[in-house]
Amino acid sequence: MTELEDDPLEVAFRTLRAAVPALPRKEDLADLLEQVEAAQARGYFHPYEDEHLRQVYASYLAIRTSLWQVVLALKPLLKNQERYEVFGVAFCSAAILRRSASFVIGLAKDRPVVRKKLDEAEIRYGLEWKSYTRVYRSVTSIRWMWQYRESVMFYEEHRAEIQESLSQAGLSLVGEWLREEEPFFETKRRLMWRRRFAYRWYSFCRRHRSGYGQVMFFIFRLGGCAIAEMRQPFVKKGGLEQGKRVSEVAKVEAQRRLAAGDVIVTRHDDAMSNLFLPGFWPHAALYLGEGWFLEAKKDGVKVRPLRETLEVDAFLVLRPQLEEREIKEALTAALSHEGKLYDFAFDFTRSDRLVCTEVVYRTYHGREPIGFDLVSQSGRLCLPAEELIGQALKSGSFQLVSAYGIQDDYFVDGEEAIAQVEQSLTPSQVLQEPSQR
Repeated sequence: MTELEDDPLEVAFRTLRAAVPALPRKEDLADLLEQVEAAQARGYFHPYEDEHLRQVYASYLAIRTSLWQVVLALKPLLKNQERYEVFGVAFCSAAILRRSASFVIGLAKDRPVVRKKLDEAEIRYGLEWKSYTRVYRSVTSIRWMWQYRESVMFYEEHRAEIQESLSQAGLSLVGEWLREEEPFFETKRRLMWRRRFAYRWYSFCRRHRSGYGQVMFFIFRLGGCAIAEMRQPFVKKGGLEQGKRVSEVAKVEAQRRLAAGDVIVTRHDDAMSNLFLPGFWPHAALYLGEGWFLEAKKDGVKVRPLRETLEVDAFLVLRPQLEEREIKEALTAALSHEGKLYDFAFDFTRSDRLVCTEVVYRTYHGREPIGFDLVSQSGRLCLPAEELIGQALKSGSFQLVSAYGIQDDYFVDGEEAIAQVEQSLTPSQVLQEPSQR
């Protein structure tokens, strides 16, 4: 394998391509609309209705954050040039998110019981108190609408150049999505005019019609504001301004300890894209050897360098109890999934799109003595990272090799590693009683 730098535009496109089908659409929300109407009428939610609502809402928030991060990642590609394909991908992300937000907001805007439910804190999904209110405020503010309108005007003025640039860059699908969004632009424009005097209109009128750079600034500023609205469910040690706690020295030591076939489970103290994943440990990757991992992230299932996969705050290493020949066979099978898109819907019943733990699941499940049981979470069968850890260690089919960063920034092994991992897991995943260790 040779190390290749990822093209930010390609990463953005793959993320957008994976996210678009998973975003909530009006036609897909018939059951949910029926449930929220019933809950509003009776004055409360039944448990299964509560779970369904949170599943849709939390999934939307996670995808929303991922796409805004994509928008911000495109900024370095500008370099004072008019790259219409960059604008096309960034604006497509913003337009789709804008319309999807209207569906989510519409669920609760005129339904106080639903609004109150979405504003509740829910630690299982990493949802904070009044999260819905913050989202609603961020996408309906006059400033947001004006800046979005500026981007729409630029797109309408340069539609031909943008579509041509997308086609030449092999991004025709983005052009199709933009054309599908065009009917909604007129609606947003009328809304803008109706509310024009609700804000300091004169300050906007002083601005001349924006050029390429100014419009791109609007989009990137919107992205930054949107992400700032989403608070992380955990506080990063030393403050959010600090870098990742796994240092370069720790990465070198980690590679020395790793063996091909190992499963690494990781954690970001300030993860924003995993808002609806429960527990301390949200992510997993498969070690291929020689400093390379197979890992599913928002841009798909890719072979990634160790320095990227370990750009985290804490991790643990699980080693399958298999013969070397069996591990080689498993890794060969695992590599057949390289290139697949990320599955924002977390649907383990399909194999054309995968999430991080599904890479591990499809690599090792059924290779005796390894077997995993999918669990129902918010109405879907899946294998959360903490469930993976618990099942792997309780069954004895994996060994906990070492851990880093759970209680402090150092490696632990043996009994100490087991004790720290136990303390980090949710109660249902505790490995064993202290007296049994």
